[in-house]
Amino acid sequence: MSSEPASLARLSMSLPADLFRKLDMMVEERQLPSRSQLIAELIRHALAAHEALTRPDEILAGTITLVYRGDRGRVRQQLAGTQADFQTEVISTQHVFLKDDQSLEVLLVQGPAARLKGLADALRRVRGVQQLQLVTTTALLPPLSEAGPGSKKGAAA
Repeated sequence: MSSEPASLARLSMSLPADLFRKLDMMVEERQLPSRSQLIAELIRHALAAHEALTRPDEILAGTITLVYRGDRGRVRQQLAGTQADFQTEVISTQHVFLKDDQSLEVLLVQGPAARLKGLADALRRVRGVQQLQLVTTTALLPPLSEAGPGSKKGAAA
């Protein structure tokens, strides 16, 4: 990593007093060092959401978090089938059983914004899914493997 600090730009803004107080409370509750750190995080979230809406071919990484009831027909099989339809975009999944035959599942995903939205929409349509949220970022995962039949990665020199 470079030892040079990131280039910074100063922003001055005016907020309604009530919103300003809530912002300060949030900074304090999260024990953040400054308002700037919180505002930068909020802007990054907004920019990633904007990319997902306005640039459908943009490659994004993120998570899909869903809660569903396991006693609703074949919900687990339908979710697995939907994920299989998007196997290029689904990197990994984590599943835990919750109380009252509910499940929490988190999918690590990467791919074109339109495909990630399509996956989230397809999962949302499965009967028994109670909550679903897609969170994306423009920061990407490193390549998981080298593509191509001529790859020498891992070969003896």
